[in-house]
Amino acid sequence: MEIREVFAQNLKKYRRAAGISQEELAHRAGIDRTYVSLLERRIYSATIDILGKLADALEIEPHLLLKRPTRK
Repeated sequence: MEIREVFAQNLKKYRRAAGISQEELAHRAGIDRTYVSLLERRIYSATIDILGKLADALEIEPHLLLKRPTRK
């Protein structure tokens, strides 16, 4: 699994776990809602600064957005 896919899946997972919309996440992170959508769909990749803003907005540690799922 490519890191962009890992990031996209984790971003969506943590956003949904927080119970917030893409629009709310974007507002909290100070970025555009369409950018969040593009990240979750793996069209764009995030810079380290954006990763940090998203993690802060989700109130999680940044490394969690890059953590690969455990294999079963």
